[in-house]
Amino acid sequence: MRVLVVGANGQIGHQVAEKLKEKGHDPVAMVRKEEQVGQFKDKGIETVLADLEKDFSHAFENIGAVVFTAGSGGSTGADKTIVIDQEGAIETVDNAKKAGVKHFAIVSSIGAGDPKNAEQIKHYMYAKHRADEYLKASGLDYTIIRPGMLQNGAGTGRVKLFEGEPEIGNVPREDVAAVLVQAIDRNQPANKVYNLIEGDTPVEESI
Repeated sequence: MRVLVVGANGQIGHQVAEKLKEKGHDPVAMVRKEEQVGQFKDKGIETVLADLEKDFSHAFENIGAVVFTAGSGGSTGADKTIVIDQEGAIETVDNAKKAGVKHFAIVSSIGAGDPKNAEQIKHYMYAKHRADEYLKASGLDYTIIRPGMLQNGAGTGRVKLFEGEPEIGNVPREDVAAVLVQAIDRNQPANKVYNLIEGDTPVEESI
């Protein structure tokens, strides 16, 4: 399946593209800059130049699934969070719907279900919450992953993926990428919201 990876230049998105390729899918890495293309081309991964802050509808041609991993990053202000994490995600949902995409997976955040009571980065939680709710109401088949505190270390291949009340916990970015790819590879979107932290369940059995 051709899978558009939005935010492919980020740490999670890059690993999603690589893991999709390993699973036999045809990832399409969406990047903003020409100089970001080579890192994917060297691995035989197709790219498309597109910018979430401009018209990027051309990126959805012949796409069967979308994985949205884009984020404004911790060094930007609240305005960029709204532009990328909220409005960028919402426009991606709209483009996916117009293109007839079958499955939309998105990286959210633990705590996004109740942004009003967030103790930190409340604007970020609201942005993620708005994007999640928009996706849920879109009519698209979806998988929403809400990871805990993201870590840069190597993945363990074992996670705790669960619905309901969130728990405080860490999770390596590599394991977040692996769970997203597992969701796409199974291609059985259950229209559910999952919390994700470190755990004991093998990723292959998580969804």
